[in-house]
Amino acid sequence: MLRRQFLRSALAATGTPLLAQQGAAKIEEGDPRNAKLCHRLDAASVSDDDLRFLEQIGLKWVRLEFGEGEITLDTLRAQQRRFAQFGMRIYSGVHYAYRSRRVQLGEPGRDQDIETYRRFLRDLGTLEIPVASYDFHPADTYTTKMVERRGYTAREFDLDDFRNRVEKRQFEREYSAEEIWANYTYFLKAVLPVAEEAGVKLALHPDDPPVAKMNGVAKLLTHYDGYRRAEEIAGKSANWGLTFCVGTWSEGGDRMGKDVFEMIHDFGGRGKIFEVHFRNVTGPLPRFVETFPDDGYMDMYQVMKTLRQVRFSGGVEPDHVPRLAGDSGLLRAGTAYCIASMRAMLRRANEEVG
Repeated sequence: MLRRQFLRSALAATGTPLLAQQGAAKIEEGDPRNAKLCHRLDAASVSDDDLRFLEQIGLKWVRLEFGEGEITLDTLRAQQRRFAQFGMRIYSGVHYAYRSRRVQLGEPGRDQDIETYRRFLRDLGTLEIPVASYDFHPADTYTTKMVERRGYTAREFDLDDFRNRVEKRQFEREYSAEEIWANYTYFLKAVLPVAEEAGVKLALHPDDPPVAKMNGVAKLLTHYDGYRRAEEIAGKSANWGLTFCVGTWSEGGDRMGKDVFEMIHDFGGRGKIFEVHFRNVTGPLPRFVETFPDDGYMDMYQVMKTLRQVRFSGGVEPDHVPRLAGDSGLLRAGTAYCIASMRAMLRRANEEVG
């Protein structure tokens, strides 16, 4: 009796109703209004044993990545049925036809690769897979080395080391920002109408790391202004939006025009974030190490909470999972660590946001 009286007195003193403290408006993980915990998977290498493991840790959604070759509707349907056997649905599809040199550098033959991508979008729509994630940076090899942090293995990027040791011109000449913008515009104008007709959302990833030029090729999406220009090219289409990579944006720090939270409120508040890569880093450029969600400088719980404040209900997935002892292939230990952390953050965010 005394304990109940004390509890009621304490709650009354804070002005917080008892029902609110008990989470009366709890939203379940499978609610379509909730964010969807996902994982990135390579269609060519993921095994049934991997899928059983993901089922065991409660994963319901995946982002499925393919190469550049032709992917038929039957192939995609077979993958969809395979994942369904383990209780999982495909949230987003990635086909690397858009990454071809011909598309991104505007070379002859790009229309063939674009048509391959258009067919892929139509097939996603047929199978009611809602999102196609893509990027547009043709010279993106950048990791300087693998390092240990807190005993686990992760990727490091050091801009000085990259410039002095790693960087090399990958193509016969350099490419300006305006040339790459022209190529992006050509690509988007060709594929966006198909995505609209198919009912598929195109989710554009930022340039990682956000450096203006690498390997002799200008990069477009290294700042808020780049995303706004891409949005202007898309016009008022409801099918254009972001794969918002928290790790990439955190790498840029205060040079990005808007910080992570301002980006979520801006694009997410307008329903323009379709997918989120949930990654932390040790700090902004010129040097960073990719980390687990709880081990970097960004407060990832506040990121999750802000996503739910704008009612984000798309896929959110770990990105570049670090390697724990004994990990190989799918990196099961690291994956379980990330998904469990994200699930706890998501549940707590929903309790706070209501």
